[in-house]
Amino acid sequence: MPEVIINGPEGRLECRYMPAEASDAPTALILHPEPDKGGTMNNRVTYALYKLFQARGFSVMRFNFRGVGRSQGVYDNGEGELSDAATAMDWLQAQNPSSRQCWIAGFSFGSWIGMQLMMRRPEIQGFISVTPPAVTHDFSFLAPCPASGLIMHGELDEQVPPESVEKLVERLSIQKGVNITVDVLPGANHFFTEHLDPMIERVEAYLNDSINEDDFDPLA
Repeated sequence: MPEVIINGPEGRLECRYMPAEASDAPTALILHPEPDKGGTMNNRVTYALYKLFQARGFSVMRFNFRGVGRSQGVYDNGEGELSDAATAMDWLQAQNPSSRQCWIAGFSFGSWIGMQLMMRRPEIQGFISVTPPAVTHDFSFLAPCPASGLIMHGELDEQVPPESVEKLVERLSIQKGVNITVDVLPGANHFFTEHLDPMIERVEAYLNDSINEDDFDPLA
């Protein structure tokens, strides 16, 4: 799990990067939860997503937003963090010029940043959004949502009730050919404390169903 330091908008960004064996393997960027509330790239949900994409044959990267861990800078309420994510994706794509797929995945705040990045980067083919903060953050920028993806949520999430996520999806303008799947995991709380493994299993099943036959399948 090699450590990588890249130049970010406010100085260095601390990253972990695992390249795939195949040169045309898909790429995935994983984004962590609220930096101002102790979220880091080592968050258990973020780490589990990273390991899942790695096992699935992706070249995968996670990193600390500015002001977290060894990343320089200070928390910027999302604007700067979006720039951090764009920089990380630039680096990831530069390392994988033959890749034919690009995915974004994030947990909580990370999912909000990831979906904003998706609006700016048409090469992103799919997304995994775990407990998007639909109560506290504005998702109106998804007009329309440009790529298909999975929203994963816990049935007993008290911080972001599942109904708020369902209302968010209902309000979204979704272009033709784009499908947003909402999967609510029974019994799970906001952090998937006792349900991390079944959550990851559902994300894996979604990935297996979503990789097009015409695209590179690292497990074929």
